[in-house]
Amino acid sequence: MMLSLFHSPAYLLLLLIIPFLAWRRFFSNRDQASVPFSNLDAAFQLPRTLRQRLIWLPDVLLLIALSVLIVALARPRDGRQRTVSSSEGIAIELVVDRSGSMQAMDFRIDGERVDRLRAIKNVVAKFVLGGDELEGRFNDLVGLATFAGYADAITPPTLDHGFLVGTLNQTQIVDQRNEDGTAIGDAIALATEKLNALDARQDSKIKSKIIILLTDGESNAGALEPLQAAELAETLGIKVYTIGVGTKGQAPFPVRDPFSGREVLRAMEVNIDEDTLTQIAEKTGGRYFRATDTDSLESIYREIDELEKTKVESKQFVEYRELAVEDYPTRWATVPPLLSIVMVLLLIRIALQTFWLRELT
Repeated sequence: MMLSLFHSPAYLLLLLIIPFLAWRRFFSNRDQASVPFSNLDAAFQLPRTLRQRLIWLPDVLLLIALSVLIVALARPRDGRQRTVSSSEGIAIELVVDRSGSMQAMDFRIDGERVDRLRAIKNVVAKFVLGGDELEGRFNDLVGLATFAGYADAITPPTLDHGFLVGTLNQTQIVDQRNEDGTAIGDAIALATEKLNALDARQDSKIKSKIIILLTDGESNAGALEPLQAAELAETLGIKVYTIGVGTKGQAPFPVRDPFSGREVLRAMEVNIDEDTLTQIAEKTGGRYFRATDTDSLESIYREIDELEKTKVESKQFVEYRELAVEDYPTRWATVPPLLSIVMVLLLIRIALQTFWLRELT
């Protein structure tokens, strides 16, 4: 927003003397004493030179220079109102299960059956970047860790959310038996370590740190028990939101039909350790959620989005350009400082009076 104003507008009253000075110079001298001539017709018929026609120019330049100087004394300023936003962001570590059980096809996107990991990718992208009533976490550091039989830090907490979502989209469900498993404790501990390391960064102002853990199974791998990892997170002031993913009882899994060779869906028993996930959340001040379909998963992320709001403060200030001593860029050209204009006008006047328009006495 642009604001144009004068710092000392009272000086503009001096402009009232300009018409008086002009009258004194150009009109009040007509009654001065003169030499009488019997007839001036011949003199008036003589052609006037360019010098005679412009003899008034030095005085006009002086009056203009004086007017500009008075305006400069009033200190005209071009003010631009600016808004600076500062925020206390939230550091979020997304911890995603990629164990073999995530192949279950009990979620749908636009009516099409998809596996659990693909559904998670879709919703997490909206949570981070915005979409479907989710504003996005633009002011927050967001990191990614995945786990199966062991935990793996994929990206550190970052503001480059496009890169993070792209990396998540490349994440695949494990296909090696020796990598499979559900190391929930190790995953929480790894995410806690990454968030705690942010305290060493001098450029980050973090309001709070949270972990969003998403899994569809029971902890059966890793060196650390889930509740032990939760105690560590609690000690460091990190909240853990846990999400249990998948239908209850049985879920359809893709399997290869030995007779036709085609991939078919077969119902298999599934189980989620909801008691442990609830204890983890309660111990750290978070909450446990259960997502049985895409809609409930989206609503969970919307609720977390509401619970963990980033504090954003906006401050407004006006940045001034002093037109008396600073140039002013316009759409067509740059106007030099007013004092520079005064100096140029006075130099032109002096040059004209000294040489071409010099008055003879």
